[in-house]
Amino acid sequence: MNRHKGRMTRDGIRIHEAADFAGMHAAGRLAAQILDEVATQVFVGQTTGAIDAFIEARVEEEGAKSATIGYKGYQHASCISVNHVVCHGIPGDKKLKDGDILNIDVTVIVDGWFGDTSRMYVAGKLSRKTERLIQVTHDALFKGIEAVKPGNTFGDIGHAIQNYVEAQRMSVVRDFCGHGLGTVFHAPPNVLHYGRAGTGPVLEEGMFFTIEPMVNLGRPETKVLADDWTAVTRDKSLSAQFEHSIGVTSDGAEIFTLSPAGRFHPTYDA
Repeated sequence: MNRHKGRMTRDGIRIHEAADFAGMHAAGRLAAQILDEVATQVFVGQTTGAIDAFIEARVEEEGAKSATIGYKGYQHASCISVNHVVCHGIPGDKKLKDGDILNIDVTVIVDGWFGDTSRMYVAGKLSRKTERLIQVTHDALFKGIEAVKPGNTFGDIGHAIQNYVEAQRMSVVRDFCGHGLGTVFHAPPNVLHYGRAGTGPVLEEGMFFTIEPMVNLGRPETKVLADDWTAVTRDKSLSAQFEHSIGVTSDGAEIFTLSPAGRFHPTYDA
């Protein structure tokens, strides 16, 4: 299969062929499966470094490659963002405490295709406030995915997410966005999680990209710490994120990173 068939739009967005969907499903399935398995590793007293080591070992055992190890000097198989960390949290010696919420983000490469997904986990007992934040963020992602179909625009995706989140009196992070992917980790377009309906490039069948809204209980502003990776909320409010990789079909979207075990939401066993 020639992976570079297909064409580019004038916005530089690759239009993939029907056969490419299978490659993305294989990569997405493995990333999602590893996130299913990692649920057993999230508990009070566990370190984020131990969780990352588990992920790295599983990627290796499956004969896949981590997209993040070595990416711009990054040295881990996952990003693990706890509480007020918005994204790109670096795994380390930090021990999880009761009630901590964390986003775990994994990207694997399978036969040249990139599978990128993240979801929320809870150590110990979930408080009502954090449960609501997680639910709103989860639902916001799916509002965005519902807006995906040929003829709609990327602005329609952002608008759907922003409208929903702000109606819940929460805020959408603007400093980070989703991205195109396929046989590369990051490609056009930038997928904003806010915006005006009807603006931005028009969606076409064969586009592959992530939608990954970050939602804060407080204000939307973030800052990046001295390590040049970790992004936190400026007001120290809690933040949550969910991410799927998707492909645009003739009448909607296919999700490449669905949880094989139905564990995408952290209260799946509640």
